Amino acid sequence: MLSLVVAVTAAVPGVYIANAAEQPAVAAVPTKDWLHVQGNQIVDEANNPVWLTGTNWFGFNASERVFHGLWSANITTVTKSMADRGINMVRVPISTQLLLEWKAGTFGTVNVNTFANPELAGKNSLQVFDYWLGLCEQFGIKVMIDVHSAEADNAGHNYPVWYKGSITAELFYQGWEWITTRYRENDTIVAMDVKNEPHGSQSENPRAKWDGSTDPDNWKYVCETAGKRILAINPNLLILCEGIQVYPKSGVPWTSTGLTDYHNMWWGGNLRGVAEHPVNLGANQDQLVYSPHDYGPLVFDQPWFQGDFDKTSLTNDVWRPNWLYIHENNTAPLLIGEWGGRLGQDPRQDKWMFALRDLMIEKRIHHTFWVLNPNSGDTGGLLLDDWQTWDETKYAMLKPALWQHNGKFVALDHQVRLGGSGSTTGVNLADVYGGGTSSPSPAASSPRPSASSPRPSVSPSSSNGPVPTGALAVQYRNTDSAATDNQIRPHLRVANRGTSTVDLRTVTVRYYFTRDGASAVNAVCDWAQAGCANVSTRVVNLSSPVNGADAYLEVGFTAGSVAAGADTGDIQLRLNKADWSNFNEADDYSRAVQASYVDAARIPAYSGSTLVWGAAP
Repeated sequence: MLSLVVAVTAAVPGVYIANAAEQPAVAAVPTKDWLHVQGNQIVDEANNPVWLTGTNWFGFNASERVFHGLWSANITTVTKSMADRGINMVRVPISTQLLLEWKAGTFGTVNVNTFANPELAGKNSLQVFDYWLGLCEQFGIKVMIDVHSAEADNAGHNYPVWYKGSITAELFYQGWEWITTRYRENDTIVAMDVKNEPHGSQSENPRAKWDGSTDPDNWKYVCETAGKRILAINPNLLILCEGIQVYPKSGVPWTSTGLTDYHNMWWGGNLRGVAEHPVNLGANQDQLVYSPHDYGPLVFDQPWFQGDFDKTSLTNDVWRPNWLYIHENNTAPLLIGEWGGRLGQDPRQDKWMFALRDLMIEKRIHHTFWVLNPNSGDTGGLLLDDWQTWDETKYAMLKPALWQHNGKFVALDHQVRLGGSGSTTGVNLADVYGGGTSSPSPAASSPRPSASSPRPSVSPSSSNGPVPTGALAVQYRNTDSAATDNQIRPHLRVANRGTSTVDLRTVTVRYYFTRDGASAVNAVCDWAQAGCANVSTRVVNLSSPVNGADAYLEVGFTAGSVAAGADTGDIQLRLNKADWSNFNEADDYSRAVQASYVDAARIPAYSGSTLVWGAAP
């Protein structure tokens, strides 16, 4: 059972806020940058929520066995430019074959222009990788390793499974164990994407499937096995499990070869199997992240791009049934490991790309854009063909989906600003969260809980009548000191201080603010302890503006009840304008700069149409 207090927090989405009596002293800044999972959020060791927003840079997976572009571009310049432009995570495709070569001490000649890269003169591919990791540490970038293919082949990712030829499943596991062991003390590498785009259609052999078996082609079992072997060496790494391509419709066995018997999706994009067969990482379940891929019609003209479509239809018909439900059900975080493409060539492509970008912003979904490389044939890159000039149109599309705080890009590092010590465009996590944590840190007193630990939930809806007058309270805490930025982030908690059960369907709460312009304002539920599916939001424009407000965010409930002395838990919300211009919150009626919880009379609550807490402006 939950205690009922609407606690409103203009904070970063995903942060857990304790009741006032539970607030600990400010914890020290974590000395390591390891990440773990709470519900559908990724958080640091102090439980502060983070947002992984980055890109891919391929080449180590291919026959060159080193980043592409180093034949002309300087490795330091390229890496610094990514950090300066807000890339806080780089996903690095690699091959199992190269990992095994590194393990054996076998090194070939790498395609590096040492005139452009004098710092790489005489280095083999592993030494180039190590040098680059040092640059990432210097500039505040974190790294995800992705086994992109079994063999070091420029088209190796087209093969549907993780084993091929002499590369067996066991060698695939051993490659992962080797690289995990080598870098287990290095918190620059914080995530492992177990295998890129397992796939295969209903009639292919081999093909990846997803079920409860231990069959050699069962990707779910392989991701569990690899994840557990990685975590046995370093239990602090995030383990990313991608989806597959097809999943059988209800009642259809995997032995069927009928085309219409399956739900078909992008390679790696079908995570329908999680509903019936979730990945189990055992004691380290709180390191699990699911990672779908998604593309537009210029990569392949999927059926859902035929005829008219928009963000709503894509969400309902494609994204929610295949992977978004995992986020919405608070099962685990999502990180879209690949998305991207060319702009300005097909209006449908542009519509898809902006729709997915906006969804990721609204839901705070983690992502790594495909790709930095200009030599990606079907997508192009963030860099143009000279490997130095950025595609400013594409970057302008991506920029709103890169983590920013007070107008600066946020590193996933607690000590190093994104861009390095002298950066004027980046901040670190300590800059965002002050001296330490904005949430209680279980690590300070006990082991952090597993994501599989029991969670409180709102009890089923009851019909106990309206809320007694005086039963509700609204509390407020603000950890976002920026009055001028492009989002308002109220976090709510509704508390029942009465003596009888509250039917939440009768309750609404209003947060008053100024729109600061004519642009429409969107409201999003990022996370709720009771589930965002049970929370309704709408923005209401006032017919006559008043002091400190020309609109309010109304938050209601579609189900649930809360007993006396219980609360709903956190409801984490966010407002943004359709054009992503800035708000000026300094004069907003319901906002205050308040580091700890206090009762907030300027955030009224209603039972039906009756005011039961606070006052409207």
